[in-house]
Amino acid sequence: MALIVKELCSVIEKLAPEILRENYDNVGLMVGNLDQEVSSILVALDCTLEVIDEAKKNNCNFIFTHHPLLFNKPSSITTESLQGRKIIELIKSDINLYSSHTNLDSLSGGMGDILMALLGFPKGRVIESSTVKGFDDGNNGIGRIVNLEQERTLKMIISEVKERLNLSELRYIGDENMSVNTIAVVNGSGTDYIDLCRKKGADCVITGDVSYHYASDSKEQNLAIIDAGHFGTEWCAFIEFSKKVQLEISSLGYKNNIMISKKVSDPYKTK
Repeated sequence: MALIVKELCSVIEKLAPEILRENYDNVGLMVGNLDQEVSSILVALDCTLEVIDEAKKNNCNFIFTHHPLLFNKPSSITTESLQGRKIIELIKSDINLYSSHTNLDSLSGGMGDILMALLGFPKGRVIESSTVKGFDDGNNGIGRIVNLEQERTLKMIISEVKERLNLSELRYIGDENMSVNTIAVVNGSGTDYIDLCRKKGADCVITGDVSYHYASDSKEQNLAIIDAGHFGTEWCAFIEFSKKVQLEISSLGYKNNIMISKKVSDPYKTK
């Protein structure tokens, strides 16, 4: 029994409904042929040229990413732009590209909940609940916040985050000896949610991509922030979600393999 692109899109859509995406976002099939038979599936955080080449070498004609290649829709598709070169290479190589982004972030059981589990926290409460009809029960939405059963110091939490997310280093704001009772977690870039986290009672926010001015304001307000990076807070969680896709495919009787990209890495380097 052959799995075709249309059916695989339906499987992913069932697990992460596109309707949950934020208004500014673009999710779903970015490039592809709905009637094409799927060989193998490559999972990556971003669709880079290296990832496309990896897919070709491993006979993967379906790439599943978290970040959409067509986040900003192009006015033209030419080799003059990096985005254009990627799209042309995907089409020439008969490779389909599908992305689940903010819909997966918002989903109950999605990126937010997976990250909470990886960090060793209970599910907690949603920080900004989804208003999508049918998903507005308070279980879906961006970010999670939890009251700790036992008070911890910021130093202890930093150590746990580094260990659980396999990070050699991270940035943080706050006194290492300060007491933390309530933690908010926003995968990826959580800068826009920092103030809301504080208003909901968070002592500490774990997220990525925190800009200087938000960091400065948070320091003045005695709000600790652990910036574990966009990559650090998402790649591990997306890998875990891809396992759910594999289980669903297998339960339907399909034998297609899901491969985890070996070309995915944090673009930032440190010394």
